Amino acid sequence: MKAYTEKHAQSGLAVRLPAIECWPNQFPDYTITIEVPEFTSVCPKTGLPDFGILTVRYEPDKLCVEMKSFKEYLLAYRNLGIFYENAVNRILRDFVAGCKPVWVEIQGEFTPRGGISTSVTARYDRPARLRKK
Repeated sequence: MKAYTEKHAQSGLAVRLPAIECWPNQFPDYTITIEVPEFTSVCPKTGLPDFGILTVRYEPDKLCVEMKSFKEYLLAYRNLGIFYENAVNRILRDFVAGCKPVWVEIQGEFTPRGGISTSVTARYDRPARLRKK
């Protein structure tokens, strides 16, 4: 069996995806939760689909994610070869770059493969020095 390579590990990390758009937030100090019950991507080694539930929880600062653009962004993963660990972390990176939240946590609960299920959680907290006062 062929070993996993650096190419497998980096697959999908630099692919251009649709932009995550935002709109101006009107209120302070609250949490938004987005659930995506049918997230899909593709294993870069086997080419088999990965399925999972994606949950995004965040506190907006000046911007809120625009849901249609976020949906289009997530749909781009459908045929993208990327490990689900990397998908969760890439979504976090792109979400932070687009929306600049106070904090965000993204969790992927992936369906079992060979009797083993996997949950991946990635979190960003804006440094205290950059938080509004």
